[in-house]
Amino acid sequence: MGSEVKRIALSGYYGFRNSGDEAVLQSILLALQAEGERQGVPIEPVVLSIRPEETSRMYGVSAVHRMRMGEVARALRECDGLISGGGSLLQDATGLKTIPYYLAVLKMAQFYRKPTFIYAQGIGPVHRPIFYPFIRNVFNKCRYISVRDDESAELLARMGVARSKVEVVPDPVMGLPLKDGAVKRERDSKPVVGVSVRYWNKDRSELDGLARTIRQIAESRPVTIRFLPFHLPDDAEASRYVIDRLGSLPGTSAIEVTETAVHPQDMLAEVSGCDLLIGMRLHSLIYAASQEVPLIGISYDPKIDQFLNRLGIKAAASTSSFESETVATEALRLLDDRAGWKERNQEAIVRLKKQAQLPASQIVAMVGGIR
Repeated sequence: MGSEVKRIALSGYYGFRNSGDEAVLQSILLALQAEGERQGVPIEPVVLSIRPEETSRMYGVSAVHRMRMGEVARALRECDGLISGGGSLLQDATGLKTIPYYLAVLKMAQFYRKPTFIYAQGIGPVHRPIFYPFIRNVFNKCRYISVRDDESAELLARMGVARSKVEVVPDPVMGLPLKDGAVKRERDSKPVVGVSVRYWNKDRSELDGLARTIRQIAESRPVTIRFLPFHLPDDAEASRYVIDRLGSLPGTSAIEVTETAVHPQDMLAEVSGCDLLIGMRLHSLIYAASQEVPLIGISYDPKIDQFLNRLGIKAAASTSSFESETVATEALRLLDDRAGWKERNQEAIVRLKKQAQLPASQIVAMVGGIR
């Protein structure tokens, strides 16, 4: 094994203050560092970020502005490889510019003859088949491809990317540890129900339904409801919308909103202190699973169902069909059976955590010339 420092560029939705995507970045950085140390290949990351100074301060790495293509080109010329991922980068649900941007960064690296790697991405939805040949062309030139679910692998296969070339692995955040020396937040004398919400339906019907669910839970027993905004400021506003619909809770039940957990591992610690997590955000559910906290998923996107499927769980509700009483009943059942939930799911969680390290292991070996 050599000792030459290898510089790896990372492209993703980084620097936008979205806790889920920041958790992806932190998870990849830690996995690369761990694998680099294990394999004797020193890794020096450089992150393409919308707020490069903030990213550098938060993670202690080099960063360049992702939209200043001169800086991006210079970083790619000087690197030994490019990682694209994770997260849902190649999708056209949020606009027409997303797929062309991420493909352009990959194509630029390939133009400079740098090895390119796809790291546990969720592919799709891709509603416009016009993108298929462009994705196929770029992906077939990648040195390594991993996706976070079978559905993504199947979509790539339909686009013409060889299925044998694609490895299915968990979301990298499954491998995110608590900070060194971190102490899990102590649980209240009352059960703590973490809640992660986002805006989705224009009529806010799913948030209205969730407010009814929370009230039913609080009417059954004293609880602390801890709102965990993963994307500021939008999720904090969505949380306040639900709180306004709740009004005052009965008895000694209380409401908290955690808006200071900006670093992914700080939010992970918040989730670890919950007795139950009700989540719309994908990474709120991944955080809960990794910390063995019982979880209830509210599906607004197939990626929620795809993750829950890996645990053998189904979403309790969706944004198109929200039965408040059903969700409340499930929440109360899980609060009474936390130990049982952990016992039933621990084996799958341990397996997913281990598998989450596979992409970093492969990429470091390839960059280091080990394979």
